Amino acid sequence: MLAGLAVVLLTVQLGQWQLRRAADKTALQHTIEARIAQPAVPLHGDDPPEWTPLSLQGQWHPTQLLYLDNRIHQGRAGYHVYAPFLDQDSGRWVMVARGWIAAGADRTQLPALANPAGPAVLTGHVRLPGASYTLAGNGADGARWQTVDLAAWRLATGLPLADFTLQQSGAAADGLLRDWPRPDAGIERHRAYALQWFALATLAAALCAGYLWHLLRRRPA
Repeated sequence: MLAGLAVVLLTVQLGQWQLRRAADKTALQHTIEARIAQPAVPLHGDDPPEWTPLSLQGQWHPTQLLYLDNRIHQGRAGYHVYAPFLDQDSGRWVMVARGWIAAGADRTQLPALANPAGPAVLTGHVRLPGASYTLAGNGADGARWQTVDLAAWRLATGLPLADFTLQQSGAAADGLLRDWPRPDAGIERHRAYALQWFALATLAAALCAGYLWHLLRRRPA
């Protein structure tokens, strides 16, 4: 009986904790959506918060082009293409995710692309690199990479890249797609977990009530 009551108390507390997590994630989601809706601003000296819309003016590096492998779009395997961009206003190099391109039939050959020449203006959203799932480790094979690794990219390119990347928006050329996924804070997952914990608490409470009723029936009058 005491064990059953302890289960009820524990599962109710866990359900409430998941609801608090959902509330925190809801606030975070609202912050992200509000930030995305803001007009794009120029880059200055300080690193902007994630999802801040930026407007850069400058030029692409003439040769550096990196391919992030194993990126799936609508069931097709391909690459996210990254290239360094020199912002003339801040004088900073920013690694830009230019878009997605499908992998060819021969996986040993990377798609043929080139960085646009001449002055360019682009917009996008700030992204902070995080842990990502990889199929082939964290290393590189020439221009083919498995993760976003700014420290390694600084060594590979010899450029003082900023501590964030820019997810470019707007129309793309050269077969690139910019259908980036919307941010998801995982709110519904926490609500589902809370529902499971409360369901378990209800079951445990029902079992305790049934056991108590059975004991009371067996007591002599």
